[in-house]
Amino acid sequence: MELIDWTDAFENGAYIPGAEEIAAGWGRDAAAFRAATPPRTLRYGDGARQIVDLYLPEGAPRGLAVFVHGGYWHSRAPQDFAHLAAGALARGWAVAQPGYTLAPEARIAGIGREVARAVELAASAVAGPIRLSGHSAGGHLVARLACAGALDPGVAARIAHVLPISGIFDLAPLTASAMNAKLQLDAAEAAAESPALLEPSDAPMTLWVGAAERPEFLRQTRLMGEARSRSGRPAAEIYAPGLNHFTVIAGLADPASDIVTTWLETNP
Repeated sequence: MELIDWTDAFENGAYIPGAEEIAAGWGRDAAAFRAATPPRTLRYGDGARQIVDLYLPEGAPRGLAVFVHGGYWHSRAPQDFAHLAAGALARGWAVAQPGYTLAPEARIAGIGREVARAVELAASAVAGPIRLSGHSAGGHLVARLACAGALDPGVAARIAHVLPISGIFDLAPLTASAMNAKLQLDAAEAAAESPALLEPSDAPMTLWVGAAERPEFLRQTRLMGEARSRSGRPAAEIYAPGLNHFTVIAGLADPASDIVTTWLETNP
């Protein structure tokens, strides 16, 4: 018998005051940003969602900052979070926001391969160091890219820092959640796609999570930190005071924020 309600453990909106208004604000801010700063759109496959929105700064980019959106692998799109490119863009970085095929049309392993192809394509368009970040399911996906063998070796060698935000690094509990009707995870795929169980690459990592998030997201962050320590490639852990699963990403739109500074300037 399960002692934990895993569906509830991964539920965020019901526990966040004003969650609907926050999510609606994402849409308004993203649409305004895209209208003022139209991206260059790259295509890495024939699928409708196999695109990368690439925002270019004035002058030569300092490098490539990649942000992978969340939505539990079965919802949302990069266009919903376009405004979060503003912080890195203002600091002179090109910003890539990959799309990917959603579950149940794609399984998590396939989504991970798509994001790898998207990053490799963006890397071919922008020179210099690469800094990865992603939120929630996107946090999982960038942590998965920071595992050995996930990326082309030449691209992997350019990864200067990985910042998963409120990521999910142990997928096993999802097999007992209601969302698995869409994810279709089995035990084998959950293990094979859990970054906490895999050999990390040499890419430095900082784990960022809101201190006011649900207990499962705090546990997931601690677990990943412990796994990295055991591997001999420790990751810093930052528990952002007062922030929850929805508010934790807001600072990405502000070039002066702590989260943007950590993402772009940390050299572990």
